[in-house]
Amino acid sequence: MPKESRSAAKKTIKPGKKITASIVESLRSQIQTSFNLGVKEITLDFNGVETIDSKGLGLLIAAYNTSNDVGGKLKIKNASEKICKFLNSTHLDKYFEVVSPG
Repeated sequence: MPKESRSAAKKTIKPGKKITASIVESLRSQIQTSFNLGVKEITLDFNGVETIDSKGLGLLIAAYNTSNDVGGKLKIKNASEKICKFLNSTHLDKYFEVVSPG
């Protein structure tokens, strides 16, 4: 289960090593519930994330759409170079802020 930390308007979620079909529903629920409770900015901390599958990509797109629907913001931080290149090649980096270390 992804770990989370939260302030009144911001929340950070750490998905773990893999954003794959096995955790997508849990992560989707955390994101949706957070926005429903009034969180305006969610940061996905990708520190340690090694893999994203097609279900994980779908989750990122759905989370972005949900953030727009509620006037919120979705960020990704600490993405590895490999994940940053992947997000760039799929053009997902155009839709939300990607902050990588260094």
